[in-house]
Amino acid sequence: MKLDWRGSLLAPLPSRGGDPPLRWHWWFNRVESTVPFVLLAIPALLSALHSDQTAAHRLTTLAIAAGAAVWLVLTQVLPSPRIRENAAFAALTFVGVISFASVLQARETYFLIFTVHAFFPAMRMRPIPVSLLAVATTSLLINTVSNGGPIQALATAPAIWVTIVIVQTTAIGGGGAVFAAVGRQSADRKRMLDQLAAAEAENRGLQRQLLTQAREAGVLDERQRLSQEIHDTLAQGFTGIITQLEAAAQARENPAEWQRHLDTAKALARENLTAARRSVHALRPELLESATLPDALAEVARLWSERTAVPAAFSTTGTAEALHPEIEATLLRITQEALSNVAKHAQAGRVGLTLSYMGDEVTLDVVDDGVGFDPENPPPSEGGFGLPGMRSRVQRLAGTLHVESEPGGGTAISVNLPAVPAATLGELKTDGIDHQGASA
Repeated sequence: MKLDWRGSLLAPLPSRGGDPPLRWHWWFNRVESTVPFVLLAIPALLSALHSDQTAAHRLTTLAIAAGAAVWLVLTQVLPSPRIRENAAFAALTFVGVISFASVLQARETYFLIFTVHAFFPAMRMRPIPVSLLAVATTSLLINTVSNGGPIQALATAPAIWVTIVIVQTTAIGGGGAVFAAVGRQSADRKRMLDQLAAAEAENRGLQRQLLTQAREAGVLDERQRLSQEIHDTLAQGFTGIITQLEAAAQARENPAEWQRHLDTAKALARENLTAARRSVHALRPELLESATLPDALAEVARLWSERTAVPAAFSTTGTAEALHPEIEATLLRITQEALSNVAKHAQAGRVGLTLSYMGDEVTLDVVDDGVGFDPENPPPSEGGFGLPGMRSRVQRLAGTLHVESEPGGGTAISVNLPAVPAATLGELKTDGIDHQGASA
């Protein structure tokens, strides 16, 4: 617990940046501004009712008490907190309070109760050595004024009074120092929490902005991909079908030639239907419509293993949660593409897939024990997206993809994406495009 010697023994350092005071400190200030009047009113009432002094003496005492009350109003009620924390004003407040308290206690012992209040303005003085001196002065006066005054008390029994003053000063000053340090730590902690909350809100906003931009880029990329695929497959296929049907119409007189053209047209139609189904399937992962992401990936691994006869073990770590559809769809597609690449090129005996939920990130690892390859010269993708396509998908979502492989050493692919929760779906719908229609 750090002690700031520039501060005071009571008040925490003023808040920076216009921060509002802590609630407990607000209540303490209210109590501190009310209690002195109570501590002044009690001995004044006791003096008026039980004093054996003359009426004139009592009236004079009450007049001095009234002056002390006015001083409290002028120094502890009317000024703003900023003025009260001023070092010179705090010193002036203490001098007035201890002066009134000493005079009143010298006239009536009852006012020792009010002298206790002088410890509070003493602890508001700064720097701390001055505040400790003020606390020691208050301790000396509160213990000796009713016993003939500090000079007489120190002359008759100096060891006793010095010990009392030292013990009181240490106890009160130490308690005040702890109070001030705790107050500063609380204020600093609150400020840090506010800054962290603001930074977190800013990060969420940036994340939403990145994901929105990635979606927009993804829509354009997907449209270009579909346009190219339609041009390269469906359009060319339909052109070939039309050409074969026209040729069949011209070959009606030759049954063998007519049948050949008709069979070719049927084959082209079937190929086009397969290509159309593949394009439609690429738009929307059906597995995610009825299952969670871990279940969908487990099913993909199971079906792939059945087709290839290669064992594929899938596992999940961390606490699974529903993620934004773009994130889940990307992880599913990359899993399918990675397994497809393993089947085509790896000659693997086993494959391991791990989906890890790590707070604000989600990671997919695909590892095989196959023949591996040179990452600088990856195998070509035949009909799929390959590593460049996988990396492009990940980068659109502000993620990263790492590939580790070497000839004869197997391959490990690691995908890291922001774990944007599904709850942000509504915030990411822009320009009338929702997550299911992003690729349409």
